[in-house]
Parts: sequence; structure tokens; C-alpha cells
Amino acid sequence: MRDTDLAGRRRRTRSRNRTGWGRWIMSAESIASTGQNEAFEAATDLDIDDVDIEKDRRAAGAVAAVRQQAYLGTATPEAVRNFAHSYGDDNPLWTDPDYGTGTRWGGQIAPQIIAAILNTPLRGDPLPRELRGGSYRGIHAFVSGGTWQWYRPVHAGDRLYSFKGLESVEVKKSEFAGRSVIRVNREVKFNQRGEVVGVYRTLIILTARRKAREAGKYKQVPAPSYTSEDIAALDAVYAAETVQGAAPRWFEDVSVGEQLGTMAKGPLTTTDMIVFHAGGYGFVPYGLMTSRLNWRNRQRIPAFYIPNEYGVPDVAQRVHWDSAWAQAVGTPRAYDYGVLRECWLHHRLTDWMGDDGFVVRQHDEIRKFNYHGDIQYISGSVTGKRQEDDMNLVDIALTAVNQRDEQTVIGEATVALRSREHGRSLLPQPPADLQQMVWNIMERDAELRAQQEPTRRQ
Repeated sequence: MRDTDLAGRRRRTRSRNRTGWGRWIMSAESIASTGQNEAFEAATDLDIDDVDIEKDRRAAGAVAAVRQQAYLGTATPEAVRNFAHSYGDDNPLWTDPDYGTGTRWGGQIAPQIIAAILNTPLRGDPLPRELRGGSYRGIHAFVSGGTWQWYRPVHAGDRLYSFKGLESVEVKKSEFAGRSVIRVNREVKFNQRGEVVGVYRTLIILTARRKAREAGKYKQVPAPSYTSEDIAALDAVYAAETVQGAAPRWFEDVSVGEQLGTMAKGPLTTTDMIVFHAGGYGFVPYGLMTSRLNWRNRQRIPAFYIPNEYGVPDVAQRVHWDSAWAQAVGTPRAYDYGVLRECWLHHRLTDWMGDDGFVVRQHDEIRKFNYHGDIQYISGSVTGKRQEDDMNLVDIALTAVNQRDEQTVIGEATVALRSREHGRSLLPQPPADLQQMVWNIMERDAELRAQQEPTRRQ
């Protein structure tokens, strides 16, 4: 490409993006003249728009079939194994296709939290524009917690679908970044048999990047430095971890106050982020791409790309592996995903409960960032037990603490165990209205497929 052609394209790009986030999409020459710091300041100089908040309020309660393809749509045996490995789980119930034939499940199953990352597109009616909610362009969003309610396991070969919508929106004052918007998204996951697998509510916090940077609440967090003795102590925690596996965790033997034991995760590295993405978390919702596909993605969502120190447009999502960009939004270093820590809590539960167990509910609240270099020590304790709806239920409190002895996550869960007296717990039943919604959405998908079939044949 000639230099004149490149310059012309830059001029056209600037003319197409004079409003909204487009005002901070800069050329390489601009980066060079102003410096990376000024470029980052320009990229974060946007506030929460009241118009977006009002759009969210109108959209709350509306749902629609999810029509996007996730990185993975089917829980193939390899996908199940790779996803488990992506967050450090080597339980043979997930990773060995033959192991599960001797369990109550009759074959390989997936860790239940895999439902968070699987989705196959549905055909469905799109929401009207007035019910799609706010776009919050240029505003930083991070997962602050989530709640799962599960009803069915995910078997190897299952294909998952979903419908979702904004459940609620709230405006609050934030120590981190002044005013913030708290959104709760609800996603209902179901399989090809129309069985409700689970309901996932995610708490999303939206903050203005500039205000977070100016507040500097987390700037003074020291960078960790480990000695060989520190790593040896961490390795001892890893070496002591066990998987309950085939030996039943009997309901009668569990007592209130019982400790689950400590599980270690970290120190967090860029490698961990790569492994989690590649293992199944994928590159949604923004569709991270490379080469020509990346160019096309930049045309689709130009505001998502912020020039790096080389003047190259790169994704805003790089806060999870690029510490310089993370500092531009007010944090000292790159940090993990909330979903990753939810997987870690799930790992702590499934290692403890054994092959017969089933996680009925999992809730977490993320209290602090987990920065690159940090270690998380995850533990839990039994807080209650009861029999309900033909299930032998155990309530568990969960927590994660880093190497600075800061509590970074709190959570709670309910698992169903096997009983000597009553046998294995039955699976929970989904609400009848939810099941009806799933069948209606599947029926609409089939109608739209039938309408489009003649067109494809012509």
C-alpha cells in the first residue's frame, strides 16, 4: 500500500468517527506526537451517559434468544477436557472419556460451570431497538459477581443454547470511580433436549475509566516478589490438594464447621489468561481476531480498539494481559476475569463433593482485583445441612484470600450429596414457567428454520 493510500484511509477513518468513542481512535502519527500517556488519557475521557441508563431501565425484563455463536457450542469430550484444564482442574470425571461410565452419570460429564461458555446460535426474533439497553461506549465494564442455579448436568456431546436479557439496573456511588452502574444480566441455558441446564445471573459494574484512573484507589498495591522459599510453600499447598473422586462423600458424615481444605491458584500470569481463553472461554463477546479477520472486526466495532504504544489499534480487553493499559483505567497491573475466579470456586466444590455430588447453587461476590503476580488461596467450610425435595443438601461458605492476606472473593454454595439412608440425591426441578419459555423459544427457532429452508434450496 502506498503512503498516500494509508494517509487517505486514516483521514476517512477520522471523518467517520467524530462522535462518541470515535474521538479517541488515533493514528500512529498522533500517538507518536502526543505520547502513549496522552493517548491513553484521550481513550479514557468519557463519562457514563444518562441516556444509556434510561435505555437500560426500559429494557429491564425483556429477553431474547441468543443468536451469536460462542467459541464453543458443543461439549465434545475434547472441549470438556480442555475447559477443565483451562482453570487447572484434572478431575477424571471431566477429563477421561471412559472414567464416567462407572458413575451415576453413565459417561463423561463436564464441570457444571462450562454452561457459562457454551452457546450455539438460535434463530429468534430480535428485541426492538427500544428494548436493547444502553451501549455505554467507552465505559469500563467488569464482572463483580454471579449466581448460578443448576438443574441438569452437561454430558459429553450436549449442545447448549440460551436466551438472556437485562434483569435490573441500578446507579450507585463507587469508591473506585465515582458514579457507577450496576447491571444484573440473566441467561438461561438449555440443551438440545429442551432441558433447562441452569440459570446464570451476572453482576456487571460499569465505571468511567477516567474517574477510576484519577481516583487511583488501587495504584499503591505493591508488586509481589517471591523467593524460592515462597514458591516451595506454594508448591506444598498444590501437593496437598486431593480429589474426592469415586469414594462417596456421605451426607451423614458431613458436619457443620467442617473445612474443605485449601486450594491454591497462581501466581497469576499472562500465560494463565492465554490458557483460559484457548481452553474454552474464547473471545466473546467482542470477537477477538487476527489479520484480515481482525481488520473486519475493527470496522464492525472501531470504538473497542485503542492504539497501543506502537500506534497499533488493539482491543480494550487487553486490561487482562497488558499492564500499561490496565494502569490507564486505574489499576496497577493487568488482572484476571471474574468468570475465571468463579471457575476456581467451582473447582474447590467439585474436588470436595466427589463423583456423586451435584452443585445446586453457587454465588460469589468479587471484592478485590486479582492482579498479575497474585496468588489466591481458596477455602470453604460447611455452614448447614438439610434434606429437601429428595435431595441431601449441604451449604458451604467460600472465600479466596491473596498473598497479602486480603479477602478477594466471598461466596456460598449448596451441593447435593449421596446418603447412606436415602441414596443419591435427585436433581432439582426448574420452575415450570422457565421450562415453558425454553419450549416456546425452541418452537420459534424451528419455525424460523423452516421458513428459511426453501430460500436455501433455491
